[in-house]
Amino acid sequence: MADETENRDEYRLDNQAGYIMRLASQRHAGIFQSLAPAGLTPTQFSTLMRLYEQGECSQNRLGRLASMDVATIKGVVDRLLRKGLVVSKPDPNDKRRTLISLSETGAALIPSLHETGHEITAETLKPLSSSEQRSLLKLLRKLT
Repeated sequence: MADETENRDEYRLDNQAGYIMRLASQRHAGIFQSLAPAGLTPTQFSTLMRLYEQGECSQNRLGRLASMDVATIKGVVDRLLRKGLVVSKPDPNDKRRTLISLSETGAALIPSLHETGHEITAETLKPLSSSEQRSLLKLLRKLT
């Protein structure tokens, strides 16, 4: 919501929701990059976490679970395969599909990802009180 003292006809970028969310996202990305284990990107981190939560699943379903399109999840899975963090195999019930699961190395990384994920969130939300943190997360979920 724009500052109430702002003239309705005046457009100020600093008061626009998208601009403010982008700045917050950039701040979070910097925090993520400085703390992320094993040189993981946010999309790789999300993919590993979804595989841990879901277990073995098709690459297509994994993309949906991690909110990535088909091309993006393919690239992410390819990079995680090269890092030895996931394994893939043909779906025995549908040869057109590939099943993805955590490798032993990927599974061993999960406790560290949980710990680091909490640190990243805490650092991102650090400027806010506990009540503000809960409110922000509730509001962001409402926007999605």
